[in-house]
Amino acid sequence: MTRDPADNNEAGNALSTKPSVRRVDWHWATPRAQVILTAGDLGSILRFYRTINGLNQTQLGSILGYDKTYISALEVGRRTLDDVGSRRRVCDLLRLPPHVLGITDPADSDHRAMLQFGESTIRLAEIARQSGHASEAVAELWPLAARLEARVADGHVERDVLRLLARTRIGLGVALGNVLPEEQLSTAAHWTAKGLELARHLSDPAFNSYALRMHGNELRKASLRGAAVSRLSQAADMARDCAARAATLPLLARAAGSMGDAELFDRTMLECHALLDRVEHTSLVNPFALHEIQLRGLVATNRADLAVRLAGNAPTATTVVAPQWRVIELITVAHVQLLANDLGAARESLGAAISEAVLQRLPHQLQRVVRVAGEVVPDIRVAASQAVQRLRDEMSA
Repeated sequence: MTRDPADNNEAGNALSTKPSVRRVDWHWATPRAQVILTAGDLGSILRFYRTINGLNQTQLGSILGYDKTYISALEVGRRTLDDVGSRRRVCDLLRLPPHVLGITDPADSDHRAMLQFGESTIRLAEIARQSGHASEAVAELWPLAARLEARVADGHVERDVLRLLARTRIGLGVALGNVLPEEQLSTAAHWTAKGLELARHLSDPAFNSYALRMHGNELRKASLRGAAVSRLSQAADMARDCAARAATLPLLARAAGSMGDAELFDRTMLECHALLDRVEHTSLVNPFALHEIQLRGLVATNRADLAVRLAGNAPTATTVVAPQWRVIELITVAHVQLLANDLGAARESLGAAISEAVLQRLPHQLQRVVRVAGEVVPDIRVAASQAVQRLRDEMSA
């Protein structure tokens, strides 16, 4: 039985294998810690640190270089650390950014600049991926992930860094899910699993729902269908509003269809269509995308006759459709056309899909073309196989 990357202990190995990062450090990322850190009160910070580490005042004093009496005075506010050097040293020893204690220096400015740069990088990478340039998204996110991993490995696990790292890991996994061939898609799921592992520490249901959604979809692409349905169902249950639920349900429908669960597929598709009038349309939540999901799910649940009847009624796109979605739609429609014995139309659809998949560097979709063409359209199967091999050669080089 194939192991689910989400259940693999390696999901957070960049953190768990580093001896400098202790489990208690995660408490700096909790909502309670955020309240304490935002207030910037040294006494509260010291008491919180002692609590999560199980230290008494003498032990904390040993870490900071003060005696028990001085620690006690700091905690109750009878004494303060007025000099910048002492406050900076406390922040360094407790693994906190200096601005928590009111210090603004080059190191802290670099920290804030890194966060701003990271936010911009993630946004631009997502735009690139949605525009059909997933390989560029990978190139942008990989160095950001390495930089953030290094900071966390050094013991700095404050909430803003962890959230940014989680988003970077998830974004990188999703982008890799576009550019990797099928036999390597577990790598994409591994990265989204690492993002989910961080999300679970942040005690943010909305963000956790998002992480579950993205990871679940990568599990489906890696053919871990049962795990995919489980994660996506959790994401839907945790969705805080109609928009979040609408973003999850199409992915759940795809996973349910691929698993052959007709009842879950039908129920989920009904809710997807019901939500179309209640939410803003996106590249996933729109009639065009749902049409493709409906066709593929009907075929996967042994209702090809319904898919054939539905195939000719493709809706007009109500929003900008990501280029990869057009490739996905072409392949799915071609599959239905072959089931309807419309060889000419299927050949045309598959030929167009190959051209677009090569342009966008989508080996996974080319491999779908190979399967759909099969023995019925051998020349198309050969052309798609050759295109996949060229992409593999380029990646290995």
